[in-house]
Amino acid sequence: MPTDSEPLVITTTAGPVSFGVELALTAADRATGLMHRQDMAADHGMLFRFDQTRQVLMWMKNTPLPLDMLFIDDDGTIVGIAKDTTPFSEAIIASPGPVRYVLELNAGTAERMGIAVGDVARHRAISE
Repeated sequence: MPTDSEPLVITTTAGPVSFGVELALTAADRATGLMHRQDMAADHGMLFRFDQTRQVLMWMKNTPLPLDMLFIDDDGTIVGIAKDTTPFSEAIIASPGPVRYVLELNAGTAERMGIAVGDVARHRAISE
């Protein structure tokens, strides 16, 4: 899946951080996600957009990369972060409440970049 031409930018207390993102906008893209990926560039991620704002349930089945999952509401505000998820796990990772988006980054990225709950993500796919 190609990287979108527009970077996703998260405004943190330390300033903006930007990522190249692949977009998972369809049910098929969301179902596949980052499964079977052996690596991902440090400044890249995958943005999942769901058809409606709701409780989102993710898992790591067939995903060898440990990930940070950022749960994002309609306005782009990060409302929860699941850090360092376990590769290949079938355990459910639930959003802390209704969300519209999930941004998957390499594990440790949120902490390293100072990304926290309350920070805001901006991209053309958010709130389209």
